Amino acid sequence: MKVKYLVFGFLLFAVSLVQAQVRFEAEVSRQKLGINERLRVDFEMNEDGDNFRAPSFEEFTVVGGPNQKISTSILNGKMAYSKTYSFYLQPKKRGKLTIGQAEILIDDKIYKTSPIEVEVTAAVDKPTDGNNAELVAEDNLHLVAEVSNSSPYLNEAITVVYKLYVSPRVSVSNWRELDSPKYNDFWSQSIDIPQLRVENGEYRGEPYRYVILRKTILYPQKTGELNIEPLTLSIAVDVPSERRDIFGSRIYKTVNKTVAAGNKKINVKALPNGKPENFTGAVGKFDFNVTTSKNQLNAGESLQAIVEVRGNGNLKLFELPELSAPSSLEMYDPERKENVNTNLNGMQGSISNTYTIVPTRKGKYPIPALSFSYFDPKSETYITHTSDEMIIEVDKGPLAGNEASGFSGVNKQSVSIDGNQFRFIKLKTDLKPINEKGFFGSAGFWSALILPLAAIPLFIFFGKKKEERDSDVHGNRIRKADKLARKYLSNARKNLGDQKEFYLALERSLHNYLKAKLGIQTGEMSKDRIRTLLQEKNVDNDTANEFISLLESCEFARYTPASSVTMNQDYDKAVNVISTLDKQL
Repeated sequence: MKVKYLVFGFLLFAVSLVQAQVRFEAEVSRQKLGINERLRVDFEMNEDGDNFRAPSFEEFTVVGGPNQKISTSILNGKMAYSKTYSFYLQPKKRGKLTIGQAEILIDDKIYKTSPIEVEVTAAVDKPTDGNNAELVAEDNLHLVAEVSNSSPYLNEAITVVYKLYVSPRVSVSNWRELDSPKYNDFWSQSIDIPQLRVENGEYRGEPYRYVILRKTILYPQKTGELNIEPLTLSIAVDVPSERRDIFGSRIYKTVNKTVAAGNKKINVKALPNGKPENFTGAVGKFDFNVTTSKNQLNAGESLQAIVEVRGNGNLKLFELPELSAPSSLEMYDPERKENVNTNLNGMQGSISNTYTIVPTRKGKYPIPALSFSYFDPKSETYITHTSDEMIIEVDKGPLAGNEASGFSGVNKQSVSIDGNQFRFIKLKTDLKPINEKGFFGSAGFWSALILPLAAIPLFIFFGKKKEERDSDVHGNRIRKADKLARKYLSNARKNLGDQKEFYLALERSLHNYLKAKLGIQTGEMSKDRIRTLLQEKNVDNDTANEFISLLESCEFARYTPASSVTMNQDYDKAVNVISTLDKQL
């Protein structure tokens, strides 16, 4: 029997201990205030509850609230939870006023706060109503950054949408940016918002109005944990007061508040193993096509071969496969075209290289098939598309037509002869006898006989060198990248004055230079990776820092205006840095 009582007593003690852990309290911002001032009352609990019932506030006017705030933290391995309901109160009369009990239901048990008594005096000369207005503005204004995916793959698009939530209790009259995020380690592009539109929504379960201030597409350029910097705004908030004008309308007080969206952490995953050999960093969903403007033509005519990738993904951040053709087809450097639109789904559209090809001889010439590989983040697999081999038929030789003479069809014109052309004929000649030895056995004879035979080993040697060069895919890619780097650097000089085209060409030139010198692809071009590779190549820190700063200038130029002086300085800096790197590498 004693054991039964002991067990029963232990259970009662355990229940009372659990109940003692639940805390539900009321707290006021001040115990004494003037009748022309306000106070704030917080009802805080350490467990999540339901059916919150606030006091009647019979002796007060509720000028703000309820505002709900929830916070969770971990301290010494233990989780701490807090939920608070806040009200802003204006006293109706002088004297000692009481704030009644609030109720909450936690684990099927009702908890109540203790009544709080405050003293209200006569009006004060300098009310601290401004401080309360700032608190009201702070609790009714929130800037939120919504990230579409917190765990993307390398070069997979994510979106950041910045929303400003405003409670119906206050209004916003003006705002401006104090600090814009820099998006380090990301390729970024802002999406234009032609007109701000106010919409109705909810924030933490309460009705709010919100407006979308900015939309940005980000493509992470390195793996691991990356930080998205906060957007910071200065906002003029109109907070209602208890004062009214002569027409009975409420007078508002304007409070300047600084709000920030907060840092956002994302974990970027590396692309899985098993990359195809022709993979150049394309991530998304794409279609691949190789087409020609014509398949049958005459020698000397031209055709266009188009290598195109179309779809949704990081279209501007990878290279297209290179087209090859037989030597009888003259092929010129491709013209790159980009038709890309950016929205919340990322980059959409197409990129293409257009090759101009001119056949020189009659015959049938095959253009080998091309393959293009990309990584699909949805299926988490690598996908390869291969084009068909194309046959170019050249029907007629360089001199088209059936005439016996190559000059047929040419307009004939009469030639006027001047009588003075043949006015002097030399009658006496100065002839010399021909060498009796003749050409046979002379030095010219033996040279004409031996030199072609001696040239055969040279032809064999240079032929093997050409075969080795053609089979060196990696070397050809580097030489191609070096050629493109010089081409885009030349384009950058031509576009001095046009900020967008100048920095786009300058960035491409820097990227292709790195491909040529370091053998890396666009998807691997993070600043830390570039710095590490340059250090491994014994490049001094000043030169590496100047190169990184040039890349940053190209990134910043997307969002900030640049003068012609700045563009000239960046161009001169690029020429000097590339020249210095050439010497050190």
